[in-house]
Amino acid sequence: MIPAEVLAEIRRLYYAEHWKVGTIATELGLHHDTVSRAIGTPRFHRGAARKTKLSPFEEFIQQTLKQYPRLRATRILAMLRDRGYAGGIAQLRRLVRRLRPRVTEVFVRLQFFSGEQGQVDWAHFGWVRVGQAKRRLSCFVLTLSYSRAFYLEFFFDQALENFLLGHVRAFEALGGCARSLLYDNLKTAVLERFGGQARFHPRLLELCAHYHFQPQLCSPRRGNEKGRVERTIRFIREGFFEGRDFTNLVDLNRKAHLWCDQTLLRPHPEKNPQRVLDVFREEQNHLLPLPQNRFEVELLKPAFAPKTIFIRFDLNQYSIPPDAVGKNLTLAATDTQVRILDGSTVVAVHRRSFDRGELLEAPEHRKALLELRKKAQSSLDFGRLKAVLPEAHLFLDKAFEKGESPRGLVSKLLLLLDDYGKHELRDAIQVVLERNTPRLSSLAFVLKKRRAHTRQRAPIPLQLHHRPDLAELYIEPPSPELYDKLSRNDHEDE
Repeated sequence: MIPAEVLAEIRRLYYAEHWKVGTIATELGLHHDTVSRAIGTPRFHRGAARKTKLSPFEEFIQQTLKQYPRLRATRILAMLRDRGYAGGIAQLRRLVRRLRPRVTEVFVRLQFFSGEQGQVDWAHFGWVRVGQAKRRLSCFVLTLSYSRAFYLEFFFDQALENFLLGHVRAFEALGGCARSLLYDNLKTAVLERFGGQARFHPRLLELCAHYHFQPQLCSPRRGNEKGRVERTIRFIREGFFEGRDFTNLVDLNRKAHLWCDQTLLRPHPEKNPQRVLDVFREEQNHLLPLPQNRFEVELLKPAFAPKTIFIRFDLNQYSIPPDAVGKNLTLAATDTQVRILDGSTVVAVHRRSFDRGELLEAPEHRKALLELRKKAQSSLDFGRLKAVLPEAHLFLDKAFEKGESPRGLVSKLLLLLDDYGKHELRDAIQVVLERNTPRLSSLAFVLKKRRAHTRQRAPIPLQLHHRPDLAELYIEPPSPELYDKLSRNDHEDE
């Protein structure tokens, strides 16, 4: 019981100041139900009721609400205005709330034959962290209406592919399919709905044709029609998920399936003392048999890699062979695997990652890319050598005729070019060609001998491992004649 002064203050704020129930409850620190009971306390209605502006219209309002129980107070106010009412809507709302007939909806317990119906729904179980990514955790649930046996599986989204995959795995786990499956207005189940007609998703209809069941929709805002799957979801939340630890999605589904098998030993809610397992074994004989071929469920998307060997999909990157770069490919993904196809040919297969920014690379793709780069680099090196030193082309031809291996010959000539310059290297090439000894060892011998004759120190090789961007840099050494010219100019100035 609340004190009389608090009760009086509640009624004053409501009837005189026209405060809302929620405002009064917040200001006085009371529960909404306490405020509502105080407003309608019977001892404040003793004696004859006080005449108000609504008193002449009370019988009209009562008859109108009896005929139209859901009519809103705003519509009744417009009707009263036409009849001469000059009061406000606040007291009208209080009267309508008191006079509106209480309609209690009575439900009939639904009865189903064995193997007749199953009920399907998604349930949201919050968000989980997978590496650097934040994923939505959803649970697919299919409940057999007769035996109450059910199948559940957790996914990271409610995509169409996971919706269909949940059906396929549920049918396989239950050993068959019910003759009809009941859905609410899921986007993955129904595209459009008008009255009692609906347009189902084409992929769902393909699934129906494969397993020979009929899709059905419950009425809008009629959750009682699929109460079996709703109670199953509540059972999963309270009996399995709350307080359960798991490391990843595979671990969560493994524990969920073990727990689901254990729930078959619970008593059947309508056939006690029979267990759900006993009724389920009876219903299995009436389920539709599964076809020989499994319904294939994959997410198909066009894929294209313009420059690199990686294709981006769902926050991660998956490698492809170098020869597939620049082609129009197809990406086929399940919850565990990602395949990349060139037409009907599979060019890459990877595990599915739900992390963010992960690079999934096949070793053979990297190896093929390195080989391709070596060939490309060799071609680039030869082009550079030929542009700086045209005589090198004749040297390479003669060296190949003498049995010299062309592998690495261009890169070694470039090293000699960097160490001695094009003038010295050109002269040395002419010497070895005149001597008919077009070998790399002969060329190096001539260059070293000339350096020793001029008493110049051997150049110190540069270490560019910390600056790979300078590895391709080439600076042409100036001609010695330039120094003679500068020296001549200095003597003239003196």
